Amino acid sequence: MRYPIGIQSFEKIRNGGYVYVDKTDLVYELAKGSIYFLSRPRRFGKSLLISTLKAYFEGRRDLFEGLKIIDLEQEWRHYPVVSFDFNLGEKENAKGLRSYILSVIAKYEGQYAISPLKDEESNEISSDVSLRFNHLIEELHQVTGHPVVVLVDEYDKPLLDLIDTGEAADEKQMESNRQLLKNLFSVFKAADAHLRFVLLTGVTKFSQVTMFSGLNQPDDISLSNRYDTLLGITEQELHTVFAEPIRELANSLGKSEGDTKELLKKRYDGYHFSKRMKDVYNPFSILNTFINLDMRDYWFSSGTPSYLVRLLGNTPEDIMQYTGKKYTEQLFIDYKADSAMPLPMIFQAGYLTIKGYDKDFNTYLLDYPNNEVKQGLITLLANDYLQLKGLAVSWVQRIVTAMRDGDLEQVRKLLTAFLAETPYSMRPKKDKKDRELYFHYTFYLLMRLISCYTVYTEKQLSEGRADCIVETQDYVYIFEFKLDGTADEALQQIEDRGYAKAYEADSRYIYKIGVSFSSKTGTIEDWRYGLTQTDTESEK
Repeated sequence: MRYPIGIQSFEKIRNGGYVYVDKTDLVYELAKGSIYFLSRPRRFGKSLLISTLKAYFEGRRDLFEGLKIIDLEQEWRHYPVVSFDFNLGEKENAKGLRSYILSVIAKYEGQYAISPLKDEESNEISSDVSLRFNHLIEELHQVTGHPVVVLVDEYDKPLLDLIDTGEAADEKQMESNRQLLKNLFSVFKAADAHLRFVLLTGVTKFSQVTMFSGLNQPDDISLSNRYDTLLGITEQELHTVFAEPIRELANSLGKSEGDTKELLKKRYDGYHFSKRMKDVYNPFSILNTFINLDMRDYWFSSGTPSYLVRLLGNTPEDIMQYTGKKYTEQLFIDYKADSAMPLPMIFQAGYLTIKGYDKDFNTYLLDYPNNEVKQGLITLLANDYLQLKGLAVSWVQRIVTAMRDGDLEQVRKLLTAFLAETPYSMRPKKDKKDRELYFHYTFYLLMRLISCYTVYTEKQLSEGRADCIVETQDYVYIFEFKLDGTADEALQQIEDRGYAKAYEADSRYIYKIGVSFSSKTGTIEDWRYGLTQTDTESEK
């Protein structure tokens, strides 16, 4: 089986004998509409979708032989297709962005022998993108006799790299780029009679007021029940299209097919793009896993957007507050470039996804999609927030071993030593709340870096919220923190609020651990714990 890693051309995939997950029945349904907007994370197949639609609207029936659409489409008309790919070239400045747009328009003018629109006063070719683009669409319709199809890939790329850099010049440039794109897209409203179909794709949906106000509102299908599996790989598709690769992977890993499917699910599944909660696997990671016969964090390691690092860097503790919470749709769909509210960007970039829908309150539960994203994001935040060059592998292995074996003294020593090495300049000094949050968040990041264990922060229990709970195969660790207090006070809170009651029927050993942090030394000052297993209890 040939895997189309990095190939975004539908024609090349079909002619090259690469594996193709057939979504053409959904493409056919989509093509019945008029103007759409689709948001999906990077490397989820947006460019391939654009290429597929281009081939379809150009009437390339030969490329679709053997696919579902062959039994659906009867006419196969050839429409003029204009496509923009804002991934190409340098467009972070107005000159570069304007030059790219005008070069695309000029390409189609030449292809269809259309005379470029000229400025009435100077009689030179117009550099006004909206007037020139509108002229192109009208002339294409007249020349070909068919309305025009416009496909826009990664429309938001000229904006994303300029978000929240803190530079006044970038803010000014972002507004300039936004206005230029707004002028371009406003043509869709003026040229509506000459258009057959329009699709804009991107990672983010910028505020409609500032970006799409000049055009007929596109049908946003980003959370559509009908199109939630248009991109990505469903579980059924994985188990049928990739049945043989799964067997090969299982043999390579020395595991059963059932265990291998479960590993793939935990690591790469978990995306949901509508309230019907249809599981979607990350296609980039799945294809790379099969071609390498090895499970690694392919999608996350392929590049983390700089804008996301900047947004999370400003409010790093917010990631704890955002995960496992319910939100109305408005809070995570329309994005405004404001670091004070990074939730929409985190969601739309694919680092959080829908994990539940409450129809009574019309709210969505958001959380990490899978282990690849959870571990990758936590590692990213830890390195950025703690200013690490990368935790020593030996340190991680030692603390994993200590927690696996229930060696609380070794866990204490490792955590104390790590915190003691954190530079004084990194610790907040303003007020107690900030200092307490720093220690809480630092501890959380360190625990999440131990990816083989289940970690909860602020876990809601019957009588309150436990600061942190870590579950291993044989042990459950319940942590409560106090800043400049005593470990006994923290341990007593665990007892008083019954944090361990949820694990009364659990056969594992339960460690209840009170931890006191010192704002003066920046590390663990005191540590007390109790051990529970069935009816046996001890305290140290």
